[in-house]
Amino acid sequence: MQKDAAALFSHESINLTALKAKAFNFRWAEVDEGVIPMTAADPDFPVAPEIVQSIQDYIKDGYFSYTPHTGFPRFKQSMARYVNEKKAEGIEADLVLPIDSAARGMYIIAETVLAPGDEVIVFDPVDYLFRESTLAAGGKVVLFPAKVTEDERIDLSNLESYVTPKTKMICLCNPHNPLGLVYSKEDLEHILAIANKYDLWIMNDEIWSDIVYSERPFTSILSLGKALNKKTLSVFGFSKSFGIASLRAGALYATQPEIFQELVKKSGVLTTAGGITAISQIAAITCLDSCGYWLDAFLKHLQANRDHAVQRLRAMPYVSVRKPQATYLLFIDISATGLSSETFAARLRTEGRLALVPGTARFFGPGAEGYVRLCFATSRQLLDEGLDRLEAFLNSL
Repeated sequence: MQKDAAALFSHESINLTALKAKAFNFRWAEVDEGVIPMTAADPDFPVAPEIVQSIQDYIKDGYFSYTPHTGFPRFKQSMARYVNEKKAEGIEADLVLPIDSAARGMYIIAETVLAPGDEVIVFDPVDYLFRESTLAAGGKVVLFPAKVTEDERIDLSNLESYVTPKTKMICLCNPHNPLGLVYSKEDLEHILAIANKYDLWIMNDEIWSDIVYSERPFTSILSLGKALNKKTLSVFGFSKSFGIASLRAGALYATQPEIFQELVKKSGVLTTAGGITAISQIAAITCLDSCGYWLDAFLKHLQANRDHAVQRLRAMPYVSVRKPQATYLLFIDISATGLSSETFAARLRTEGRLALVPGTARFFGPGAEGYVRLCFATSRQLLDEGLDRLEAFLNSL
């Protein structure tokens, strides 16, 4: 069933009619006609054909029965095999919980380990779900400024100074959204040393860990050993790597049975109030077991798009950009325009007919001001059209 890699990610493979009917969350179905949305981190390409076939095979007998409360055993086994073989995480299948999205997993972690008033260290900027999951559990967000060093790492030298007697958890987004950075082994060791010194939990979000480029390989904090990661609670999702966002497929996993059972209880799956659909699990299993070729081809396409977009952006006025080590997102510094992130994005959408995500506190925290985020998981043709519109808008300022 495997298709030619070039054909998988050609412009002709994109069905704009389908996207305009189905792609929500600031994307094609939510923008005015004629606007190109390079907004939410969601590919424009259809999924691997094996995913479609596996869903069709599962539903053809007409039965949609209950699933096991804690998910299909095959999902757990495939997930453990995948992260262990690719990322040396040492996860046991029995400590994997299929869940309806990585985002839901983050909420479950926060609800399980936090009490009202507990402090949580959240990097700034970072994806808003760390903040929102903390607040939903009654926690207090303590923002740690994620300043990027000259050697393209987040400066963690004063991270420990943000720990107080009320600190309960550190949030780790690895790779980092929106900065596009992967953490080095040394940086992860530093974070673990602080967490273990003060007996802190770590919320470890690895949803971007498959979208990593050739310059700096991904290192999972879990690969540093189970003994150091007793209080590390991890989430993974399939939307970024395999494009199945609407199926809301994710995984939540731990290294210790005791806390894993608490996560399971808090998730609501034992009462059937929470959980993940059978179809979503079937799709996720297929991603893990059968779609590696698709992901490899996707990464090759993305790296070429990344290099092309960075080269073009660096020739444009008013903006600057770092080449991301991971993700298919560009975090573009627009501060030289003199416009706020929100104003820039609003004017670009109306005047330039291009939608980007503004670097506002709503999405990433106050540290994102002066930036916009561009998603380049699209065809080269659409990417160039979007960049043309951005360049024309900048030239009009």
